[in-house]
Amino acid sequence: MLGFRRLMREALAEDVGQGDITTKSTVSKDARCRVRLVAKQTGILSGIEVFRAVFDLLTARVRHWEALEDGAAFVTGDRVAGFEANTAAVLTGERLALNFVQHLSGVATVTRQYVEAVKGLDARICDTRKTTPLMRALEKQAVMHGGGTNHRFALFDGVLIKENHIVAAGSVRAAVEKAIRGTHHLMKVGIEVTNLTELKEALEAGADSILLDNMSLEEMARAVKLTAKHKVILEASGNVTLERVRAIAETGVHYISVGALTHSAPSVDLSLLIENV
Repeated sequence: MLGFRRLMREALAEDVGQGDITTKSTVSKDARCRVRLVAKQTGILSGIEVFRAVFDLLTARVRHWEALEDGAAFVTGDRVAGFEANTAAVLTGERLALNFVQHLSGVATVTRQYVEAVKGLDARICDTRKTTPLMRALEKQAVMHGGGTNHRFALFDGVLIKENHIVAAGSVRAAVEKAIRGTHHLMKVGIEVTNLTELKEALEAGADSILLDNMSLEEMARAVKLTAKHKVILEASGNVTLERVRAIAETGVHYISVGALTHSAPSVDLSLLIENV
Protein backbone atom coordinates (compact mmCIF):
# COMPACT_ATOMS: atom_id res chain seq x y z
CA MET A 1 0.00 0.00 0.00
CA LEU A 2 1.26 3.44 -0.96
CA GLY A 3 3.30 5.03 1.81
CA PHE A 4 2.82 2.38 4.47
CA ARG A 5 6.51 1.37 4.55
CA ARG A 6 7.44 5.00 5.19
CA LEU A 7 4.99 4.97 8.08
CA MET A 8 6.62 1.78 9.39
CA ARG A 9 10.08 3.35 9.23
CA GLU A 10 8.92 6.43 11.12
CA ALA A 11 7.18 4.29 13.72
CA LEU A 12 10.33 2.20 14.19
CA ALA A 13 12.43 5.34 14.52
CA GLU A 14 10.07 6.57 17.24
CA ASP A 15 10.20 3.31 19.19
CA VAL A 16 13.76 2.12 18.64
CA GLY A 17 15.62 5.41 18.33
CA GLN A 18 19.35 4.75 18.61
CA GLY A 19 18.82 1.10 19.51
CA ASP A 20 16.98 -1.47 21.60
CA ILE A 21 19.13 -1.46 24.73
CA THR A 22 17.38 -4.37 26.42
CA THR A 23 17.65 -6.72 23.47
CA LYS A 24 21.24 -5.76 22.67
CA SER A 25 22.29 -6.51 26.23
CA THR A 26 20.50 -9.86 26.56
CA VAL A 27 20.30 -11.54 23.14
CA SER A 28 23.00 -12.78 20.78
CA LYS A 29 22.86 -10.94 17.47
CA ASP A 30 22.98 -14.26 15.58
CA ALA A 31 20.30 -16.10 17.56
CA ARG A 32 17.21 -17.29 15.73
CA CYS A 33 13.76 -18.28 16.94
CA ARG A 34 10.43 -19.69 15.86
CA VAL A 35 7.55 -17.26 16.21
CA ARG A 36 3.81 -17.81 16.63
CA LEU A 37 1.17 -15.10 16.47
CA VAL A 38 -1.72 -16.54 18.45
CA ALA A 39 -5.32 -15.34 18.79
CA LYS A 40 -6.60 -14.84 22.32
CA GLN A 41 -10.10 -13.96 21.13
CA THR A 42 -12.36 -14.30 18.10
CA GLY A 43 -11.85 -11.74 15.35
CA ILE A 44 -11.20 -10.77 11.73
CA LEU A 45 -7.63 -10.34 10.55
CA SER A 46 -6.29 -7.13 9.04
CA GLY A 47 -2.76 -5.77 8.86
CA ILE A 48 -0.80 -8.98 8.44
CA GLU A 49 1.25 -7.40 5.63
CA VAL A 50 2.16 -4.53 7.95
CA PHE A 51 2.99 -6.98 10.73
CA ARG A 52 5.42 -8.78 8.43
CA ALA A 53 6.89 -5.52 7.08
CA VAL A 54 8.10 -4.48 10.54
CA PHE A 55 10.37 -7.52 10.76
CA ASP A 56 11.54 -7.18 7.15
CA LEU A 57 12.55 -3.56 7.80
CA LEU A 58 14.54 -4.78 10.80
CA THR A 59 16.31 -7.34 8.56
CA ALA A 60 14.94 -10.25 10.55
CA ARG A 61 15.65 -12.66 7.65
CA VAL A 62 12.20 -14.21 7.92
CA ARG A 63 11.88 -17.83 6.73
CA HIS A 64 9.07 -20.38 6.58
CA TRP A 65 6.40 -17.67 6.70
CA GLU A 66 2.82 -18.90 7.05
CA ALA A 67 -0.16 -16.68 7.86
CA LEU A 68 -3.88 -16.29 7.47
CA GLU A 69 -4.97 -13.80 4.82
CA ASP A 70 -6.42 -10.42 5.67
CA GLY A 71 -10.18 -10.76 6.00
CA ALA A 72 -9.93 -14.25 7.46
CA ALA A 73 -11.87 -15.12 10.61
CA PHE A 74 -10.09 -16.65 13.59
CA VAL A 75 -11.05 -17.93 17.03
CA THR A 76 -9.28 -18.15 20.36
CA GLY A 77 -6.23 -20.38 20.14
CA ASP A 78 -5.76 -20.13 16.36
CA ARG A 79 -2.26 -19.58 15.01
CA VAL A 80 -2.64 -16.43 12.93
CA ALA A 81 0.95 -16.46 11.68
CA GLY A 82 4.14 -18.45 12.14
CA PHE A 83 7.72 -17.98 10.95
CA GLU A 84 11.40 -18.29 11.81
CA ALA A 85 13.56 -15.18 12.16
CA ASN A 86 16.45 -13.44 13.88
CA THR A 87 15.57 -13.28 17.58
CA ALA A 88 16.90 -9.78 18.24
CA ALA A 89 14.93 -8.32 15.33
CA VAL A 90 11.76 -10.09 16.48
CA LEU A 91 12.10 -8.75 20.02
CA THR A 92 12.80 -5.23 18.80
CA GLY A 93 9.86 -5.17 16.41
CA GLU A 94 7.39 -7.20 18.47
CA ARG A 95 5.46 -4.36 20.12
CA LEU A 96 5.19 -2.21 17.02
CA ALA A 97 4.11 -5.12 14.82
CA LEU A 98 1.48 -6.12 17.38
CA ASN A 99 0.23 -2.55 17.77
CA PHE A 100 -0.58 -2.37 14.08
CA VAL A 101 -2.09 -5.80 13.55
CA GLN A 102 -4.14 -5.67 16.76
CA HIS A 103 -5.58 -2.25 15.97
CA LEU A 104 -6.33 -2.99 12.33
CA SER A 105 -7.86 -6.35 13.19
CA GLY A 106 -9.99 -4.52 15.73
CA VAL A 107 -11.31 -2.26 12.98
CA ALA A 108 -12.03 -5.26 10.74
CA THR A 109 -13.71 -7.15 13.60
CA VAL A 110 -16.05 -4.31 14.56
CA THR A 111 -16.88 -3.73 10.90
CA ARG A 112 -17.82 -7.39 10.47
CA GLN A 113 -20.16 -7.11 13.46
CA TYR A 114 -22.00 -4.21 11.83
CA VAL A 115 -22.10 -5.96 8.46
CA GLU A 116 -23.56 -9.09 10.04
CA ALA A 117 -26.14 -6.99 11.89
CA VAL A 118 -27.66 -5.77 8.59
CA LYS A 119 -27.29 -9.06 6.72
CA GLY A 120 -30.14 -9.68 4.28
CA LEU A 121 -30.93 -5.98 3.87
CA ASP A 122 -29.76 -3.65 1.11
CA ALA A 123 -27.97 -1.06 3.24
CA ARG A 124 -24.18 -1.08 3.16
CA ILE A 125 -21.93 -0.24 6.09
CA CYS A 126 -19.26 2.38 5.35
CA ASP A 127 -16.55 4.26 7.18
CA THR A 128 -15.89 7.99 7.61
CA ARG A 129 -12.91 10.36 7.77
CA LYS A 130 -12.76 9.86 11.55
CA THR A 131 -9.49 7.98 11.28
CA THR A 132 -6.10 8.00 13.01
CA PRO A 133 -3.84 10.61 11.37
CA LEU A 134 -1.51 9.03 8.81
CA MET A 135 -3.22 5.64 9.18
CA ARG A 136 -6.32 6.35 7.11
CA ALA A 137 -5.36 4.10 4.19
CA LEU A 138 -4.66 1.15 6.50
CA GLU A 139 -7.82 1.68 8.54
CA LYS A 140 -10.00 2.01 5.47
CA GLN A 141 -8.44 -1.17 4.09
CA ALA A 142 -9.30 -2.85 7.40
CA VAL A 143 -12.92 -1.78 6.96
CA MET A 144 -12.90 -3.54 3.60
CA HIS A 145 -11.38 -6.65 5.19
CA GLY A 146 -14.31 -6.63 7.61
CA GLY A 147 -16.81 -6.58 4.74
CA GLY A 148 -17.62 -2.88 4.86
CA THR A 149 -17.21 -0.28 2.15
CA ASN A 150 -15.28 2.96 1.98
CA HIS A 151 -16.66 6.49 2.01
CA ARG A 152 -14.61 9.21 0.27
CA PHE A 153 -10.96 8.87 1.18
CA ALA A 154 -10.28 12.52 1.93
CA LEU A 155 -11.33 16.07 1.12
CA PHE A 156 -9.89 15.88 -2.39
CA ASP A 157 -11.94 13.03 -3.83
CA GLY A 158 -15.56 13.88 -3.09
CA VAL A 159 -17.97 16.70 -2.31
CA LEU A 160 -19.79 16.45 1.00
CA ILE A 161 -21.36 19.68 2.22
CA LYS A 162 -21.57 19.66 6.00
CA GLU A 163 -23.39 21.83 8.53
CA ASN A 164 -20.75 24.55 8.67
CA HIS A 165 -20.49 24.69 4.87
CA ILE A 166 -24.23 25.37 4.77
CA VAL A 167 -23.85 28.17 7.31
CA ALA A 168 -20.97 29.68 5.33
CA ALA A 169 -22.85 29.40 2.01
CA GLY A 170 -26.09 30.82 3.41
CA SER A 171 -28.49 27.92 2.86
CA VAL A 172 -28.80 24.32 1.72
CA ARG A 173 -29.83 25.42 -1.77
CA ALA A 174 -27.02 27.94 -2.10
CA ALA A 175 -24.42 25.41 -0.93
CA VAL A 176 -25.56 22.74 -3.40
CA GLU A 177 -25.82 25.14 -6.33
CA LYS A 178 -22.37 26.59 -5.62
CA ALA A 179 -20.88 23.10 -5.39
CA ILE A 180 -22.45 22.07 -8.69
CA ARG A 181 -21.05 25.16 -10.40
CA GLY A 182 -17.65 24.67 -8.78
CA THR A 183 -17.09 21.05 -9.85
CA HIS A 184 -17.01 19.16 -13.13
CA HIS A 185 -19.95 17.21 -14.54
CA LEU A 186 -18.60 13.82 -13.41
CA MET A 187 -18.39 14.83 -9.74
CA LYS A 188 -21.35 13.95 -7.53
CA VAL A 189 -22.45 16.47 -4.93
CA GLY A 190 -23.43 15.27 -1.47
CA ILE A 191 -24.89 17.24 1.40
CA GLU A 192 -25.73 16.65 5.06
CA VAL A 193 -29.27 17.49 6.20
CA THR A 194 -30.85 17.34 9.63
CA ASN A 195 -34.57 17.43 8.81
CA LEU A 196 -37.06 16.80 6.00
CA THR A 197 -37.32 20.47 5.07
CA GLU A 198 -33.60 20.57 4.34
CA LEU A 199 -33.95 17.26 2.50
CA LYS A 200 -36.53 18.72 0.13
CA GLU A 201 -34.37 21.79 -0.43
CA ALA A 202 -31.36 19.60 -1.26
CA LEU A 203 -33.42 17.57 -3.72
CA GLU A 204 -34.73 20.67 -5.47
CA ALA A 205 -31.21 22.08 -5.72
CA GLY A 206 -29.96 18.92 -7.47
CA ALA A 207 -27.95 17.05 -4.83
CA ASP A 208 -26.82 13.57 -5.90
CA SER A 209 -26.32 12.18 -2.40
CA ILE A 210 -27.96 13.19 0.87
CA LEU A 211 -26.66 12.34 4.32
CA LEU A 212 -29.40 12.07 6.94
CA ASP A 213 -27.70 13.34 10.08
CA ASN A 214 -29.01 12.12 13.44
CA MET A 215 -32.56 11.66 12.18
CA SER A 216 -35.10 9.47 13.94
CA LEU A 217 -36.09 6.15 12.39
CA GLU A 218 -39.45 7.67 11.45
CA GLU A 219 -37.79 10.62 9.71
CA MET A 220 -35.42 8.34 7.79
CA ALA A 221 -38.29 6.15 6.62
CA ARG A 222 -40.13 9.27 5.49
CA ALA A 223 -37.02 10.49 3.68
CA VAL A 224 -36.83 7.21 1.77
CA LYS A 225 -40.45 7.64 0.61
CA LEU A 226 -39.91 11.29 -0.36
CA THR A 227 -36.93 10.40 -2.54
CA ALA A 228 -38.34 7.20 -4.07
CA LYS A 229 -38.74 8.77 -7.52
CA HIS A 230 -35.39 10.57 -7.44
CA LYS A 231 -32.00 9.20 -8.43
CA VAL A 232 -30.42 10.13 -5.15
CA ILE A 233 -28.34 8.15 -2.67
CA LEU A 234 -29.42 8.26 0.97
CA GLU A 235 -26.90 7.78 3.74
CA ALA A 236 -27.74 7.54 7.43
CA SER A 237 -25.22 8.86 9.93
CA GLY A 238 -25.05 9.74 13.61
CA ASN A 239 -26.13 7.76 16.67
CA VAL A 240 -25.41 4.48 14.88
CA THR A 241 -24.85 1.58 17.27
CA LEU A 242 -24.84 -2.18 16.86
CA GLU A 243 -28.15 -2.33 18.69
CA ARG A 244 -29.74 0.25 16.38
CA VAL A 245 -28.09 -0.37 13.02
CA ARG A 246 -30.51 -3.01 11.73
CA ALA A 247 -33.50 -0.80 12.45
CA ILE A 248 -31.76 1.98 10.51
CA ALA A 249 -31.15 -0.36 7.58
CA GLU A 250 -34.81 -1.39 7.60
CA THR A 251 -35.83 2.21 6.80
CA GLY A 252 -34.49 1.67 3.27
CA VAL A 253 -31.41 3.92 3.26
CA HIS A 254 -28.62 2.90 0.91
CA TYR A 255 -25.62 3.46 3.17
CA ILE A 256 -24.99 3.70 6.91
CA SER A 257 -21.76 5.47 7.86
CA VAL A 258 -20.23 4.56 11.21
CA GLY A 259 -17.39 6.62 12.65
CA ALA A 260 -16.92 4.07 15.42
CA LEU A 261 -15.48 1.57 12.94
CA THR A 262 -12.21 3.48 12.98
CA HIS A 263 -12.25 5.89 15.91
CA SER A 264 -13.49 3.52 18.64
CA ALA A 265 -12.66 -0.04 17.62
CA PRO A 266 -10.96 -1.94 20.48
CA SER A 267 -7.75 -3.75 19.57
CA VAL A 268 -8.00 -7.49 19.10
CA ASP A 269 -6.03 -9.52 21.63
CA LEU A 270 -3.16 -11.28 19.85
CA SER A 271 -0.02 -12.68 21.43
CA LEU A 272 3.44 -13.15 19.92
CA LEU A 273 5.31 -16.14 21.35
CA ILE A 274 8.83 -17.33 20.55
CA GLU A 275 10.93 -20.44 21.13
CA ASN A 276 14.64 -20.76 20.47
CA VAL A 277 15.78 -22.65 17.39
